[in-house]
Amino acid sequence: MKQKIGFIGLGLMGKPMAKNLLKAGYPLVVYNRTKRKVKELVDSGAESGKSPEELARKSKVIITMVSDPTALKEVILGEKGVIHGAKKGSILIDMSTIAPPVTREVAQKLKKNGVDMLDAPVSGSVPGATAGTLCIMVGCKKDVYDKSLKILKKIGKNIFYIGKSGMGSYM
Repeated sequence: MKQKIGFIGLGLMGKPMAKNLLKAGYPLVVYNRTKRKVKELVDSGAESGKSPEELARKSKVIITMVSDPTALKEVILGEKGVIHGAKKGSILIDMSTIAPPVTREVAQKLKKNGVDMLDAPVSGSVPGATAGTLCIMVGCKKDVYDKSLKILKKIGKNIFYIGKSGMGSYM
């Protein structure tokens, strides 16, 4: 059985990305700050997470696709954020378009809790997200990239390892 993935952020890009993971057979726990956006994925077989913290408790890999740095910090570092539920050895893949300094700040705080983070912003818009053909630029430790590549290939077609944390966001 494939590992359970938590997916946070079910907007225009996140929803089709999450659907591709479901189609690939990954058990999925989903969370969105706007609750109505969760229903379609739950109807398709995903489990709903009550908070990012709960989602992280249930998932070894957590993916975020949120609108801006404030949203990212809220769902990861906030009162009921991922950081409070993620287990040591978990991996967080942030696919949002976030400034490198914010990416590095969040990655450093997660690392203190034993969680590795990939900054993996995407290019390709909604059609690419729907087709699973996004271009993904990844910044993180190489071994963490290697562990995550199988999942990334269900979301994107052209995946580039750029280097250390923050480098994916620089691209």
